[in-house]
This record gives sequence, structure tokens and C-alpha cells, in this order.
Amino acid sequence: MRKARGALLAAVVMVISTCASQAEKVYDQGASDTSIKIGNTMPYSGPNSAFAVVGRTQAAYFKMINDQGGINGRKIDFISYDDSYSPPKTVEQVRKLVESDEVLLLYSVLGTPTNLAAIKYITAKKVPHLLTASGGTVFGDPVVATAILDRLLHHSHVVTIRGDSYRLREKRRSGLLQKPTAARQTEPA
Repeated sequence: MRKARGALLAAVVMVISTCASQAEKVYDQGASDTSIKIGNTMPYSGPNSAFAVVGRTQAAYFKMINDQGGINGRKIDFISYDDSYSPPKTVEQVRKLVESDEVLLLYSVLGTPTNLAAIKYITAKKVPHLLTASGGTVFGDPVVATAILDRLLHHSHVVTIRGDSYRLREKRRSGLLQKPTAARQTEPA
């Protein structure tokens, strides 16, 4: 009886260890053991095509990261589409990035009107939207930015960065912007 129990226990341990070693890791859409898909739209054509250099610079940076071995061995698959700085086209390209290309996150989508056009879709799909490239005050206002980030990052990890951005700091130094009031200095719950 003891030998039978010992044999049964050994078999169970072996099955569990075999299953555990063969279990696949589970990642969010756009991430795997070998790659991370990052999506972006940029005005490579149209009225603001001068900003296309930003998208080309970002692509070159990610290529450099990949040439150096990637991030913990994972290559960055940076997918950037032309939105011509047209809000409807931005929504279309963001939809393509999320649904067809299955990116993990959106990075540095350029423009206030383009970001505002796509934000409802991005929020509905719960896709992280990092480092919005916008000069508009809607993304610079701490109260509005907090509300937007709460919606965007509902199921994501939040990284708190304290202090003003260089833009806000320069605006305050030049007198264009007043220091925040006590009510606005409180941190969101």
C-alpha cells in the first residue's frame, strides 16, 4: 500500500511538473516572448508633414534598441502609419493598428485634434496610449489630463511622474502660466 501511494505521488508530481513546464506564458495582445508591438500614427504627408521626422527618428531609435538586443531579448516591432494629420484618418489608422496589427500600445500619436478624434476608440478598446505628442492645453491641464488618463489606463499600470514637464516649467518661468492653486495640487485618488 505504501509503495502504491509513493508511486501515485511520484506520478502526480511528474505530471504536474511536466504540465507546468509546458504551460505557455500569457501576454496581452501585441506582446510575446520575442517581440513587443508598438503602434504610432504620424503625418508623413499633408499639412504637417514636417513632423514626419519625429516618426522617422522614433523608428530609428527602436531599430537601435533592436540592434542592441532589444528589451530583455524582445525586439520592438514599431508600426507607424501616415494619418496626414487628418482626424478621421487617424481614427482609421489607429483602428488598423489595434484590430489588424494587434499592437500592445500606442506611442506618441502626434497632434491634439488627431488624438482627440481617436481617444474615444482607444478608451473603448482599453489600449495604453503613451506619451501623447500634443501641444494642446487639453493634455497639459492636470485636471483634464488626469480624467483622460483615468479613462485610458483603466486596466493598466499607472506610473506616476512627479513635477512639471519642461513645457509647463518654461511657461511658468515666462509668466504665461500661474502656479497651480491648492485645489489643483491635490493628487487624484
